[in-house]
Amino acid sequence: MKLLITGGAGFIGSALIRHLIHETEHSVINIDKLTYAGNLESLRDIDHSPRYAFEQIDICEAEAISQAFAGYRPDAVMHLAAESHVDRSIDGPAAFIHTNMVGTYTLLEAARHYWMGLAPAAAQAFRFHHISTDEVYGDLEDSGRLFTESTPYAPSSPYSASKAGSDHLVRAWHRTYGLPVLITNCSNNYGPYHFPEKLIPLMILNALEGKPLPVYGGGQQIRDWLYVEDHARALHRVIESGVPGETYNIGGHNEWKNLDVVEAICALMETLIPSRGTAYRDLITHVGDRPGHDLRYAIDASKIGRELGWTPQETFESGLRKTVQWYLDNPEWCRRVQDGSYQRERLGTAGQTAEQPAWQP
Repeated sequence: MKLLITGGAGFIGSALIRHLIHETEHSVINIDKLTYAGNLESLRDIDHSPRYAFEQIDICEAEAISQAFAGYRPDAVMHLAAESHVDRSIDGPAAFIHTNMVGTYTLLEAARHYWMGLAPAAAQAFRFHHISTDEVYGDLEDSGRLFTESTPYAPSSPYSASKAGSDHLVRAWHRTYGLPVLITNCSNNYGPYHFPEKLIPLMILNALEGKPLPVYGGGQQIRDWLYVEDHARALHRVIESGVPGETYNIGGHNEWKNLDVVEAICALMETLIPSRGTAYRDLITHVGDRPGHDLRYAIDASKIGRELGWTPQETFESGLRKTVQWYLDNPEWCRRVQDGSYQRERLGTAGQTAEQPAWQP
């Protein structure tokens, strides 16, 4: 297939593209606006592939998106482009509403008009795969239950509300216009090339520099952790075999408290690169909790396992070891993200200061 992927320079998008180019015969058109979280250096090992093309386009720009459809003639869309950081959504929700809802609407309309002009066989085979999050389901608290594909939506943050809205738009375009859509909702991803404002890379890099390891509140929030390369394999399975109109939850079967995750990182680092002086664990610092912070997310991924034959290959322990080792082995990638040089060189503005993470304790 020829796959048009939005947000392909981001964390999950770049993992998906690397998987598709390395492990399949599919071709990829990467559409990315290149905000602060879009890093083409995460795609360096595939960017010369004859099956890969990149276009710097904002998904909210209707004319540019329509031209991409007309020029590349994709067989399917995999839509990952989104603003995705909860802290940033609390500080500035407008960008999340614009990108996640207006952008998804714009992409849906472009895809619908393109799909309507396809020959019958191509239209029958066309797919619009929308990649979303488990955060749309809200807070499980300490109920012991799991999110299923029929769990009612109850988003808590501007980010999750904007993603819930985009999910509803995708379902409406299927119900109203017949657009053949697929939706996946995933749990917390982790792994190589993760932007350093996120929990796991932030802890690794702060520990290496002897900085505090900030943990919200008591660190008792529970998340289900999914290794990003397992997620890429799941997305590949869904775009090839998923049933139009269906939703598939993707999880790692790894529920961990945030504090336990940080302590596990510290223990791994003591093994791989022993601390000098202050133990990594002693750098853990509890900070004020995030407004509206959900206590627990947990995915029931039995449907995708039962119907499409996907299960994660990594345990949290094996995936975390690979992740920590990757950050230890790739200090230059980390340095260029932290000092903003990856972005300044891309923009050709060597004197410009790149955006910094909203939360940098």
